[in-house]
Amino acid sequence: MDFAISDKMKTVLEMIREFMTKEVYPLEPHFLFKKFRDMWPEIQKRREMVKKMELWAPQLPKDIGGMGLSLMEHALVSEELGRSPVGHVMFGCQAPDAGNIEILHKYASPEQKEKYLMPNVRGEIRSCFSMSEPELAGSNPIELNTTAVKDGDNWVINGHKWFTSSADGAKFAIVMAITNPDANPYQRASMIIVPTDTPGFNLIRNISVMGHAGDDYASHGEIMYQNCRVPLSNLLGPEGQGFIIAQERLGPGRIHHCMRWIGICQRSFEMLCKRAAERKVGGGKFLAEKQIIHEWIAESRAEIHAARLMILHAAWKIETEGLYSAREEVSLIKFFVAPIMQKVIDRAIQVHGGLGVSDDTILSYYYRGERASRIYDGPDEVHKVVVAKRILRNYPAPK
Repeated sequence: MDFAISDKMKTVLEMIREFMTKEVYPLEPHFLFKKFRDMWPEIQKRREMVKKMELWAPQLPKDIGGMGLSLMEHALVSEELGRSPVGHVMFGCQAPDAGNIEILHKYASPEQKEKYLMPNVRGEIRSCFSMSEPELAGSNPIELNTTAVKDGDNWVINGHKWFTSSADGAKFAIVMAITNPDANPYQRASMIIVPTDTPGFNLIRNISVMGHAGDDYASHGEIMYQNCRVPLSNLLGPEGQGFIIAQERLGPGRIHHCMRWIGICQRSFEMLCKRAAERKVGGGKFLAEKQIIHEWIAESRAEIHAARLMILHAAWKIETEGLYSAREEVSLIKFFVAPIMQKVIDRAIQVHGGLGVSDDTILSYYYRGERASRIYDGPDEVHKVVVAKRILRNYPAPK
């Protein structure tokens, strides 16, 4: 594996770092204390700047308006953008739109691409992904209660979804629903495009997470589908292939998420070090002189470095051998990186003292906003079981 970064990517990353410093970080106080919807004019202004810099949609092919970066190259970009809660949205590669765009690009019909894909790519509209259900394990795509039944020329969708991220303000949802109830469990579900202004699509609320419900893009919606009718032509991809499409969406998506977490780790680590070097304690000494701080700094540096290399290796394996071959590596990074992020954020908060738990820094947002990282896209425990079972296949019990 070659760890060298090309000259092109060095330039791209330097441009992104400069833009983040000048244009993105200064907006964070607005993000923390104002409605997200009120930020959109400022976000849109900066999005236009990003497009003029030819840094828009780094993960997408050039033929649909992206930069055409490889998965590993985008991983490096995602780390830089992940340092801020609004980084990815400034560059047109935010979840859940990024994953939706990928599957629309691969599976959408020409009509679907014109109506849903391209406006989403250009940043003119947003979308959401409606899979998780409150009554069942949200991370398991084969366990669903939501149904889509054919009635003439329409699908009639009924079901209860939640943690449909960014549903508030989205123009359409990609809904995962049971269309073939008698089929193999992995071929029962399909994906269907549902415009959010369709009668029967009911956004009940933005779910309050750790005391913050959020709004617009920065929210997680609870949705009731009640006799929600859309044309049969809104089927995305082949009928009964929802599970396969979901796996294609989630695999690379975990690379994006994990590298975003590395960006959070790195920024929290830098804040930890800066605070320790500046903060005086008893006797006129600085926190940075305390041995326990030395331990936190050393352990954080090692853990971040190890996690980063694991993610890049998983991305490399996806690119060279395919997602199926890399499924173990993808599970490993999911449960390995998130707890490290939590530890680094927690250490940074501890070093900041009372300031750390206030909303005067970004740390408190990281702490409450990223706790769910060990739950969504599959709880850590599920990924550990999957990896262990796969490994144990090489050690059969004696007969």
